[in-house]
This record gives sequence, structure tokens and C-alpha cells, in this order.
Amino acid sequence: MARRRYSDEFKMEAVKQVLENGYTITDTAERLGVHPTSLSSWIKRYESPEAQIKYNIQQSADAEIKRLQKELKRVTQERDILKKAAVYFASHTD
Repeated sequence: MARRRYSDEFKMEAVKQVLENGYTITDTAERLGVHPTSLSSWIKRYESPEAQIKYNIQQSADAEIKRLQKELKRVTQERDILKKAAVYFASHTD
């Protein structure tokens, strides 16, 4: 049987359900379809302050990347419109 890989975000959310919401490891693991031992090891790994800081930095970076991608798309569309306008006005001058 192949091992499933879970993203760090998935693991952190699972850990938060146990640590912040008070759900049991067994219930959370069953609900998410992971082995309780895996969830326990994630808790040990991600409950440290250093791991929390790293996770928060990664989330901030991901949000910034998404924002920049949206801005790039908008600016690219604006550029394309201006190119078309320049061609139109260049061809319609007397």
C-alpha cells in the first residue's frame, strides 16, 4: 500500500483541531482519515514555537505570492489593452 503524503498546511490544521479546539487525537485522526500515531507525531513536531513561526511565515509568503499573481494578471491585461489601443490609434491617424 502506498504512503499518503499530506501537506504541511493539512498537518497544521489537524494539529490545531487537537490543541486549540480540544478534540481528541483519536477522533480527529478518524475524521481526517489519518492514523492516530501520525497525528501524534505531527503534534510533537508542530507544537513548538519555532514551528508555529515557520508556518506563519510560510502562510504570509503564500498570501503575498497570490496577491502578486493577481496584480501581475491585472497589469498584463492593462498592458494588452494599451497595446491594442496604440495599434488602433496608429492605424487611424491622418
